[in-house]
Amino acid sequence: MPFSISNTLITSKALLLVAGFAFIAGCQTSPSQQAHRGDTGSENRPEQTTYERNRGITLLKNAKGSRSEVETITARTLWGRIRQGFLLEPTSIDNPRIDRQLRVFSNQPRYFELTSKRSERYLHYVVEQLDAREMPLELALLPFVESGYNPMALSRSQAAGIWQFIPSTGKVFSLRQDSWYDGRRDITASTQAALDYLTKLNQMFDGDWLLAMAAYNCGEGCVGRAIEANRARGLPTDYWSLRLPQETMNYVPKLLALSQIIDSPQLHGTVLPELADSPYFAAVTIDRQLDMHKAAELADMTTDDFIKLNPAFKQRVTAPGAFQLLVPIDRLEQFSTALAELPDDQHVSYTRYQVRSGDNLSQIASRHQVNVSALREINELDSNFLRVGQELMLPYSAQTPLSAPRATPSAIATSYQVRSGDNLWEIARKHDISVASLKQRNLLDTHALQVGQTLKIPGQSTAERTAIASEKATVYTVKPGDSLYSIAREFNIAVDRIREHNRVGTHLQPGQQLTLKFP
Repeated sequence: MPFSISNTLITSKALLLVAGFAFIAGCQTSPSQQAHRGDTGSENRPEQTTYERNRGITLLKNAKGSRSEVETITARTLWGRIRQGFLLEPTSIDNPRIDRQLRVFSNQPRYFELTSKRSERYLHYVVEQLDAREMPLELALLPFVESGYNPMALSRSQAAGIWQFIPSTGKVFSLRQDSWYDGRRDITASTQAALDYLTKLNQMFDGDWLLAMAAYNCGEGCVGRAIEANRARGLPTDYWSLRLPQETMNYVPKLLALSQIIDSPQLHGTVLPELADSPYFAAVTIDRQLDMHKAAELADMTTDDFIKLNPAFKQRVTAPGAFQLLVPIDRLEQFSTALAELPDDQHVSYTRYQVRSGDNLSQIASRHQVNVSALREINELDSNFLRVGQELMLPYSAQTPLSAPRATPSAIATSYQVRSGDNLWEIARKHDISVASLKQRNLLDTHALQVGQTLKIPGQSTAERTAIASEKATVYTVKPGDSLYSIAREFNIAVDRIREHNRVGTHLQPGQQLTLKFP
């Protein structure tokens, strides 16, 4: 699991210390107070040349020691903890490139409001990992610069995730990338890879974090060549003296500007949204494929919110094999219990199908017992158009293998040929059935019809008679393998709407009756 929580007993002595430091916690500390926590003197600071001292450049080649208990307690918020972990003394560096970036941020008053909302899911984890490695907590701001903490961000160079790994660098740091899963978007895996890379770069450039960050942006070769060019001309080789690509020239100043704003938000006219210094998520290991919609249902949260924690899965289903799912802390117990109790017939596996000449979506759906709308949703298709050689994901459950014949929804069925002026509602009304059952029987995912088209007319069930009578509701009897999501998808209504009109738990029982009310 990506975190551990232990109850900390604060002794009376610690409380007295906290009271003594209350004024410090409530005010902005100076840069010298924020860096080198635990240093006993200047002998722990790296040596600097006269040129570097004159330029106000801080190399900080040695990482800090662990923060004291009092400092941890007085941090109070995640922003406070980040401030206390600053090692680069951003406010001591006076450079016009930083000033320009400060002006850019001053023209975006809602920047932190918007990006903090995205980052709140991930930032605590990043800070925890940096702290564990005793790395500068300014580095927790790099994803703001890289992606705005958006795991779905994709650059023109195909860099992906909050840390913006390009495919080749991702592979170097063991981030799996295939048709199922992209580790560059995995919050925990990509963070570990990014910190590994930054550590390597820091060592490569003799502990200079500014050069390490520049190399993270444009590559170690890019920075190395710039250093060699300056050295050959007898020029200084610190970050500020190098000629680098324009993006990299702005990259480090942007992070230092962010650090200055977070260090003294009031000075810069910024209000930082409150972020708690506590874990947002926990990891749960699964060893079987699980539909992301089903996983969200088990956690009692929306699919979109669940995917924001698990953006690495490319098919809206977990990849084959063992993987971790991230779940909000407050949903952890419910999710774990519901997952352990999930019946085998509600586990869904997927296979791949390659489109052949003459195939269409309706035929494929019919052969493999999937309705067209589900097939489109799983494969994120905008239309029914297919191309030869295209690969589709086909779901099947433990209860219903792919080779099984498709069950008909009724014992009696007739057919009807569409005439000019017909529509689904009129046809359904003439045959005393619901539109939903007509669409389901004919694997229709739209209301569009063609003159001459032959429709299969299902026999009418008691539930359908109720639906026709009320035109607003139907009673559905749960079948083995059903879930709230599958029923909602079949009848084209929201899961929340089913919950609203029925007392349902995490699991449904075969034979259970649900009232489905339509908008």
